[in-house]
Amino acid sequence: MTDKDERLRIYTSILPSPVQKSFEDTGFNIFIHYGINTFIGKEWSDGSASPSLFDPEDQNTDEWAKTAKAAGAKGIILTCKHHDGFCLWQTKTTAYSVASSPYKNGKGDVARELSESCRKFGLKFGVYLSPWDRNSPLYGTDKYNDFYIAQLRELLTNYGEIFCVWLDGACGSYMDGKPAQVYDFERIYATVRALQPHCAISNCGPDVRWVGNEAGKTRKSEWNVVPEFSFDVQKIAENSQQSDDPSFRKKGLDAMSEDLGSREVLDAFDSFIWYPAEADVSIRPGWFWHKRENLAVRSLDNLTFIYYSSVGGNTLLLLNVPPNKKGRIEKRDQKVLCALGERIKAHFSAPVPCSYTAENADPAFPASNLATEREGYFRAGGIEQSYEIEARFSSPTLVDKVLLRENCDFSQRVESFDLFAVTEKGEKKVYSGTTIGFKRIATFKKIKASAIRLVITSCRLEPYLEIFQPYAFNGKVPSQPLTDKIAAFIRGVGQKMYYKRLNKQKQKQEI
Repeated sequence: MTDKDERLRIYTSILPSPVQKSFEDTGFNIFIHYGINTFIGKEWSDGSASPSLFDPEDQNTDEWAKTAKAAGAKGIILTCKHHDGFCLWQTKTTAYSVASSPYKNGKGDVARELSESCRKFGLKFGVYLSPWDRNSPLYGTDKYNDFYIAQLRELLTNYGEIFCVWLDGACGSYMDGKPAQVYDFERIYATVRALQPHCAISNCGPDVRWVGNEAGKTRKSEWNVVPEFSFDVQKIAENSQQSDDPSFRKKGLDAMSEDLGSREVLDAFDSFIWYPAEADVSIRPGWFWHKRENLAVRSLDNLTFIYYSSVGGNTLLLLNVPPNKKGRIEKRDQKVLCALGERIKAHFSAPVPCSYTAENADPAFPASNLATEREGYFRAGGIEQSYEIEARFSSPTLVDKVLLRENCDFSQRVESFDLFAVTEKGEKKVYSGTTIGFKRIATFKKIKASAIRLVITSCRLEPYLEIFQPYAFNGKVPSQPLTDKIAAFIRGVGQKMYYKRLNKQKQKQEI
């Protein structure tokens, strides 16, 4: 065995945990940013706003869950406590919570209501608990970690099964004249594992990493197997948002390296982890609801583009949908989310029946296993320079997309591949891609074909594939429209002007 083969065997020995596999299968989840900020028109507040301001007159968590379900999401993550420290559940740790608000005469519990709505509509429920707390007098002291763990325990023991704990690395404690808290992340992880063993820990956590921006931008090649150095919670915190700056939400991929898992990168390291990426992005310019943004909701084409580039690019999607002051999802937001769900269903409503053949297939794991409705997987019979599989149709069909999935119980192996459409005029290359992982949706201009041929041109040892499924054309898959780019630019200019005015007002007040 050569040194090269030995290195490849090391890379392919890195596998997802059961928790990671379960979480990656969700693919697409909804974020709910909601709290005291909703009522005072801010993204970050300083923890001094009165709890009496939290007073939704018509809150309807069933509507939130129904909308998420219609969009095609599998779960909802609620900002149970944002940086201001206001708690959306009946906590014993602080008076700064819904218990001190007029909502349901202080008896309301948003976390409980949403967790019950999620169960009602067949969704998973997750919690966001900001490590940064601008209200707690304990922040910045050794006692704060005990305070935080007590809050985490309440959420993990009183609200049923939790599928995700989302840890935000954002911190601007310097704004309050306080040192940044040294968080006991290992204790946080141990608490989650003990109380919710099937729960994933995302962002500043060991199960799922941040993609590196809040704009819905993804990498061309997203690797799950990365050097162990990438799991560094303090580094994640440093790269997270440190100030209430709208430009951060349009940040590109600078926060994390573009290449995290190629052979060239991995060859420079000796230890590795399975660490999938998640893209968190808001349906609006801000994370919390603001009336001024009611006309700045992302378009259907833009959301579809984000879905295909994230979920279809081996990246989890966490789409934020903020309720308004009434506790309702705005009609415009609902409409586009329902349309997104309907479009995705339509696009994948017609898998093309195929007969599969493959060169050098292992007879025990044939290519016929690659159809979506089949159990099992395909494995090549040996290690080759390339691997070819053909999906032949019963009759010529207009196709525009192919769903690919590796069996990640054997790690992530495919490094590059091509797709060829077999037409009456001969073969035509319709797609060139790199990684596959849990899901790759390869899209191309619609073409009438009698077969699609997959050629894996580079692989870490032999491939293990679960799905190779062509789909019939049923509605165009949009690229990022120019109108969306223009709209994003206008939103950005408007946001900068707003914050500029806000800063001027603050300066006048200070004078």
